[in-house]
Amino acid sequence: MCRNIRPLNNFEPPATSDEVTAAALQYVRKVAGTTKPSQANEEVFYAAVKEIAHITEHLLQDLVTTAPPKNREVEAAKARARAQLRYGT
Repeated sequence: MCRNIRPLNNFEPPATSDEVTAAALQYVRKVAGTTKPSQANEEVFYAAVKEIAHITEHLLQDLVTTAPPKNREVEAAKARARAQLRYGT
């Protein structure tokens, strides 16, 4: 999976449309093998991003969990701690 795609489920506040679209864009970039589509593929590239973002929003709305919502700041701090251990920065 692409490192830039972050989990979006079960956060308080819920994931924004911008976060969902960013994840969809990263997914399409990974699958297409390019960060910027050619002019010939631009329309289908961004149509795929739009469709995947739409489907992802439905998925996030429909998922059910009994776990308490995660805090974005706490999760970001955990990620920074893991990065510091991994990269020594």
